[in-house]
Amino acid sequence: MMTTHPILGAALLVSAMAFSQAAAAAEDKIKSLRGTESIEATSRADMFRIERDQPPIERDFVQQPPLVPHSVKGYTVTKNFNKCMDCHSWSRYKETKATKVSLTHFKDRDGRELANISPRHYFCGQCHVPQYDAPPLVGNSFRPVEELKR
Repeated sequence: MMTTHPILGAALLVSAMAFSQAAAAAEDKIKSLRGTESIEATSRADMFRIERDQPPIERDFVQQPPLVPHSVKGYTVTKNFNKCMDCHSWSRYKETKATKVSLTHFKDRDGRELANISPRHYFCGQCHVPQYDAPPLVGNSFRPVEELKR
């Protein structure tokens, strides 16, 4: 049976209490963008609406992933199936009149071309999100890259 030295036990207890107090102090300094209101008080199901089958919104910066100009409600992406590829795959994009998946999505992290979409790009929703008609949460002075407007 292992015994603990009384001084070591006391030191661990003091350390744990100090850590707990530091965590509580840090939590007091965190400020929400919504102020003092709770998430439940400021969230509503009708807060914004999905833009359905709209023209794509222009990109604002180089390498920005395009936004999805249609609803993706009910789309399934698992390790064995990707609903997005029903329309956006290289074999179906002409038939469905959808944008084809970029060649960049067929490269591994070392730049080697693959026969199938790279696992790094397989889960589309990591980068591509639906367009929404939603007011900004906070003020913003961002300006798009002028070269993209040409």
